[in-house]
Amino acid sequence: MTADRISTGIPGLDEVLHGGFIPASSYLLLGGPGAGKTVLSLQFLLQCRDDDSRCLFLSLTESVDTIRRDAASLGWNLDSIDLVDLTQTDQHLRTNGEYTVFSPSEVEEENIWARIYQAIDEHRPRRLVIDSVTNLRYLSTDEYQYRKHIQQLIRHLSQKECLSILLFEPGELEREQSIAMAVDGILELHSDISKERVTEIRTLEVSKFRGSDYLSGRHTMRITGDGIIVYPHRIEILQRPGRETIKLSTGIASLDELLMGGFHLGTCTLLTGPSGTGKSSLATHFLVEAAQHGVRGAMYCFEEGTESILDRCRGINIPLRPCLDKGTVSLREINPLEMYPDEFLEIIRRDVEQDGRQIVVIDSLRGYNLAMDEFGNLTANVQNILNYVRRQRATLFLLNEMENIVGDLRISEDGVSYLADNVLMIRYAEYSGEIIKVIACLKKRHGDFQTDLREFKIAEQGILVGEKLSRLRGLLTGVPQVEDLGRKPEL
Repeated sequence: MTADRISTGIPGLDEVLHGGFIPASSYLLLGGPGAGKTVLSLQFLLQCRDDDSRCLFLSLTESVDTIRRDAASLGWNLDSIDLVDLTQTDQHLRTNGEYTVFSPSEVEEENIWARIYQAIDEHRPRRLVIDSVTNLRYLSTDEYQYRKHIQQLIRHLSQKECLSILLFEPGELEREQSIAMAVDGILELHSDISKERVTEIRTLEVSKFRGSDYLSGRHTMRITGDGIIVYPHRIEILQRPGRETIKLSTGIASLDELLMGGFHLGTCTLLTGPSGTGKSSLATHFLVEAAQHGVRGAMYCFEEGTESILDRCRGINIPLRPCLDKGTVSLREINPLEMYPDEFLEIIRRDVEQDGRQIVVIDSLRGYNLAMDEFGNLTANVQNILNYVRRQRATLFLLNEMENIVGDLRISEDGVSYLADNVLMIRYAEYSGEIIKVIACLKKRHGDFQTDLREFKIAEQGILVGEKLSRLRGLLTGVPQVEDLGRKPEL
């Protein structure tokens, strides 16, 4: 955060605003009912306790008791914030609960503006929230009076060097643009219903921020038990490092032979093939082998749980449990119906930068695509992850499931194969009357590789890769077969 900025107190929002709010400025916070306007504004005021700033919350919509009760559900104590309830008009202006001479708007308009200025002069806040100025719009006799009052209030707050957040309904802003022109910034909270997930998708967008640049676009956010968290939508810029010379052994001698030494660190490898061919087991083997050589890794599982993976590894002699206990390998179960793309990337960033994970495995692209389907193109999201991982000189493995067991060869159905530096394909084949699995390297951007077809097998003793299957043909048609061995003997 820069020295001339004020932290928002919202995780992720300071990054969106390039450091936070600008002092003595006014901001419009837009959002429909339930979008999180009140939570965000209270969260901002609470963090101002650290710099001993006087904070004032003026409520024109809810009683102070209701606000305190809702804040208590988040574990927040609002004693450090001056709460002023402006929801009630002065009783002496009424007779038997009704106005007799003047209309309600004529009586309440001057009264409410006077009470706002009175509260500001009495509490002398450095941080102010008004919830909401939409109500002031309803109390105004005409649009001219409202514009005059709101502009005078914003100028008054600026002269007092008070940073203010004004809550407003988005529909009213379309009718009343004067307030948008008067404030220094506009933050919009959106809450949309996902048809696929049958859940809310919350986003935050900055449409105006006078005097500074900011991260554009919609940034996903969550309202948690601790408050709001914003996941900035970062466009990761690819800064391709020089060619890596360090190779990572696969731990399988014949596979190392196929790859002529293994994988280079800092590259992206696509493991592709139909369901059940052993992609996840092979990726887990890579993680364990790397961990035994001091390279920490993380696997993000969109389809399979930790216990299922551990049970499978026990059956094929992959010592995953000791690596999990030591922390050299981590498994994260990701629910594809609950995760946002920027939220997922933030998890990867923490694991790589804070936990020192140098290998990242996504299992699988199909599960990831289900999670990210409503947030743009799959290839663009994967490219963003890849750009970040490469910049950090980490290694990425993408597991890709092909729908067709047989048929013409396709490396990927989602068009992501061009992103990979290496492509390993596992396919089913017929050989001497039985179904086998074969593995082949189709691409290796850094260094040479063998073009052999080799048998791939998962057994009790572990993962096995055989010698070259010199008689196998037809891989490119998607139906590998053995060459003609001659006429079948007669019975």
